Amino acid sequence: MSQVKTIQDQHLAAWLPRLAGNRGPRFLQIADALQAAVADGALAPGDRLPPQRQLAAQLGVDLTTITRAYDEARRRQLLEGRGARGTYVAAPKVHLTSILDLSMNTPPPPDGVDFDDLLKQGLSQVLLRADNELLMTYHPGGGSDSDRQAGATWLAPMLGQVDARQVVVCPGAQAAIAALILAFTAPGDIILAEPIGYPGLRDAAAQFGRHVVAVATDQHGMLPEQLEHACRQHRPGLIYLNPTLQNPTAITMPARRRKELAAIAQRCQVIIVEDDPYWLLAEAPPPPLATFAPQQVVYISTLSKCLTPGLRAAFVLLRDAQQRERFLVALRSFALMVAPLTSALATQWILDGSAGRLLDGIRTEARLRYRMARDILAGRYSGLGDGLHVWLELPAYWTPAQLAQAAGSVGIAVTPAQAFATGSTAVNAIRISLGSTRDRGHLQAGLQRLSQLLAQQPAPGSSVERADAQPQPPARPVKSAIGRMKSG
Repeated sequence: MSQVKTIQDQHLAAWLPRLAGNRGPRFLQIADALQAAVADGALAPGDRLPPQRQLAAQLGVDLTTITRAYDEARRRQLLEGRGARGTYVAAPKVHLTSILDLSMNTPPPPDGVDFDDLLKQGLSQVLLRADNELLMTYHPGGGSDSDRQAGATWLAPMLGQVDARQVVVCPGAQAAIAALILAFTAPGDIILAEPIGYPGLRDAAAQFGRHVVAVATDQHGMLPEQLEHACRQHRPGLIYLNPTLQNPTAITMPARRRKELAAIAQRCQVIIVEDDPYWLLAEAPPPPLATFAPQQVVYISTLSKCLTPGLRAAFVLLRDAQQRERFLVALRSFALMVAPLTSALATQWILDGSAGRLLDGIRTEARLRYRMARDILAGRYSGLGDGLHVWLELPAYWTPAQLAQAAGSVGIAVTPAQAFATGSTAVNAIRISLGSTRDRGHLQAGLQRLSQLLAQQPAPGSSVERADAQPQPPARPVKSAIGRMKSG
């Protein structure tokens, strides 16, 4: 006889309700009773439930009611089916970590949008309309005609009407940056960037034997006179800029500064890589640099920050045909193509309007979270912008490493400024990502714990304090935006 326990008729009375017509649908009464029985231990993981027909007969209801009750219980992760062996009480879902991750920039769950339903509908449309064999085979790099057209549609709010033939579809912005480095620089070449910026650029440059040199900034971003001097001195292969809601400082470069930097790149004949993942999340952002110097700027827009990282798709605009071919050759050397299924889903969403609805929901939720961070961190908050992250400059008694360790000890992961520094640049700050935890209440609790930590001085003699015993350089002046915020 099987070792699995079978619930006998006399056991049923311990958890099944007396079904009443005035207590809501009967299938929900049964599902609620199952949930209560699991919670109080009357039913344990591995208990086998009666066959649906037997239970229907015992309760005096039709088979459909029991089927709906079991389906609802499965949705609540209370039950699991084991084929012909029957239906069993499921083991509880185990959470492997209690860390609240505020270290990774990902979009928050969209407000007012059922993402699961959107995903199912999108995939069903892709599978209905596409040749499934084509979704599972090799494709030429750069995307299909439909994918490129979707890319042109996606880029239109930033750049206006775009020729789809000039758009290249890439498996993420990081792959695009790596391919641009390979295509337009040689080993030993210099890439100019801001002192604090996206670490993926630094890592890719190091792997390829290129060197990133920092150009000084102010509260508006890279300084024009410093960029021109660096171009004359170093003759760089590329200039890298992230001008909108910059990662990590959240600075948005004003239009005048963008125009000045674009003009310098034209005079010095240096390509600008404009990595612009957050433009669509920003409140009234200025025009991209690519609008001021179309032939001089390569523009990158990823779907990872505005929709979902799982799509692994980014659109790159290269207007020059020869540059585009050099880029594709470099890209194919390590990333032959975007995964056809996710690329088709991205195209479907963009062309049928689903991407716009998802973007609206993410933008709404991101701004709700941004206002929450502003309110909770009032008096300590030094960030700018209205996107997925805030930049928090620390009081003098904390170092970034100290605070990151202290936050980790209370279950919160944040990113210290050193992770974003070029060379020996030192800033006394941390980045807090607002979208990576699904539950807004958990985010609120985490931000409150951080605020409490900031109000305290670190414990004397901590290992991090001893490791960071040298005096910290003063933080780069990033003024508070609290008093002059827009609605985001």
